[in-house]
Amino acid sequence: MYSIIVIDDHPLIRRGIKDLVCIDDAFTVIGEADNGNDGLQLVISLQPDIILLDLNMQVMDGLATLQAIKSAGIQSRVIILTVSDNEKDIVATLRAGADGYLLKDMEPEDMLERLHQVIDGHIVLSQKVSELVARGLHQEQQNKSRKEAELTRREEEILMHISKGLSNKHIARELNIVEGTVKVHVKHLFRKLNLRSRVEAAVWVVERNSKS
Repeated sequence: MYSIIVIDDHPLIRRGIKDLVCIDDAFTVIGEADNGNDGLQLVISLQPDIILLDLNMQVMDGLATLQAIKSAGIQSRVIILTVSDNEKDIVATLRAGADGYLLKDMEPEDMLERLHQVIDGHIVLSQKVSELVARGLHQEQQNKSRKEAELTRREEEILMHISKGLSNKHIARELNIVEGTVKVHVKHLFRKLNLRSRVEAAVWVVERNSKS
């Protein structure tokens, strides 16, 4: 059974998520908080498998909470769950290391499916969010430097595995190389493509394939 912590300042949302998760025997909510500061302390203490994190909160907002979680070295998968479809919010949180960005108006069954996908190592995005990320990246005019980048064959292989949501450990297993080597290649290809997160890499691959 996989553990979940919900950080959201709306009691009704927290209750709804708990009721939804109870439907699926694979998950259990082990804690909840109504602000980022308390949520961070709870995460550090309980080390959940998944964190569902609201974006707009008092005291400590979702982005600051996400950054603090990553800085603390927490290995939990963090999914932003919010009403905000603002492109800047989406790109900022994904660059900060979020493992997904879902909108609160999604169907309950889709939410459970996305939770399973996250556990399997995939990046999860609402369809609308995927489109907004692509548009936001275009607006930042990063494509020119990416088109000019030349990746090695190994970097291309690793990039394709990243686009499928695989972790460094899984990529190392697929390519029969050590995890440390994968980390070095990921660092190099991110620099060459001017990318800051695995989510950006996945979106960029989708964009490139759609144009080829």
